[in-house]
Amino acid sequence: MTSIPHIGPIPQIGFGTWNRHGDEARKGVLCALETGYRHIDTAEGYDNEEFVGQAIAESGVARDDIFLTTKVAPESFGPGCIRPAVERSLEKLRVDQVDLLLLHYPSINDGYAIEDYIGQFAEVYDTKLTRHIGVSNFTVRHIDRARALLGDRAITTNQVELHPYLRNAPIVEHCRTLGIPLTAYSPLARGAVADDEVLQRIAEEKRATPAQIALAFLLAERHVVIPSSASPERIASNFAAKDIQLSAADLDAIRALDENRRLVDGPWCPTWD
Repeated sequence: MTSIPHIGPIPQIGFGTWNRHGDEARKGVLCALETGYRHIDTAEGYDNEEFVGQAIAESGVARDDIFLTTKVAPESFGPGCIRPAVERSLEKLRVDQVDLLLLHYPSINDGYAIEDYIGQFAEVYDTKLTRHIGVSNFTVRHIDRARALLGDRAITTNQVELHPYLRNAPIVEHCRTLGIPLTAYSPLARGAVADDEVLQRIAEEKRATPAQIALAFLLAERHVVIPSSASPERIASNFAAKDIQLSAADLDAIRALDENRRLVDGPWCPTWD
């Protein structure tokens, strides 16, 4: 097994905990850490930080060896609300500081002024409640305004939906121009990759699974990936994707699958680029 590559400070493959509740979240994080993952992703809005924190405490893995990400929900962007929300997350996670703190979405319908909530976010960073800051689901417009407001505080990543059916080119290309790495959520398109004939063909050639090929593709595109599963076998299988090398022809074949198929597009989302 090879070591885990990093994109900046972030281990390139992490364990996502969206839709993992209660003891399922605890067991999943424990299994992931036992498998070798050292990047764990959670969020205020997932309502599982307490169980993620419990798993980290029980794991026996040194805190300094774990890259822990959480996110501030847009419902917590009101005046004076972000720091208390982060402090609640830290208490649930049983840590004094996270490694990466993200704003989960831009303010819903721009209901809160970005100047205010980015200002609060900068204050949280300056008081060292997080080692790094970033954003999630930010559009070109929001990224540019956030950068201007944050000054010399670096945006470590923009976490967005990315998988073989959604390359999300406008925001990916804009962030790359700015030197901001992308983190891919829903990297397996909620399981749709398993039935894809192109991915199945490449997987057969590599003695792998279609899910592993989808993850290997995103890794080859220099994205961070945070797949999630409740199955110990799939948690291990997903982690092994980092050891798969794809050819240029493989990458071209997978790029051709893009059909702008977006899975996350609710009323809380911004207008996508």
